[in-house]
Amino acid sequence: MAGRRRGFERGDRLGELLREILAEELTRIDDDRLALLTITGVEVDRDLAFADVYFSTVDLDHEVEAAAAQILQRHRRRLQSAVGSQAHVRRVPNLRFHSDDGMHAGARVEEILRSLRDEATGASGPPQGPAGGDAPGR
Repeated sequence: MAGRRRGFERGDRLGELLREILAEELTRIDDDRLALLTITGVEVDRDLAFADVYFSTVDLDHEVEAAAAQILQRHRRRLQSAVGSQAHVRRVPNLRFHSDDGMHAGARVEEILRSLRDEATGASGPPQGPAGGDAPGR
């Protein structure tokens, strides 16, 4: 059991290292469309054959993200080369790029919470203090 735990932590550490390397390398690529892109995480399989790279864009539009995936794919070899020269791993994983759906889910949750808050304030007036009302004499 302890061996599994160590392996899991190693994979996490390697994923974080690759995320940092890729994020840094993206700043060196002269493409303005990459300025609004964030590498949110990297998951590496056990045998280092593949690294799934998750990204998000400031604009959560699916077309923008599809274009970003194409740009990343176009620069895949350069990014893999950066990983190979900086990560010191026995095998450089093949990079696969994915839009981070968690960002969409988070945006949807925020939208729902905003809607509920608007309904609550619209139905009962402005929000009151923590005890349900203001203290007398204030």
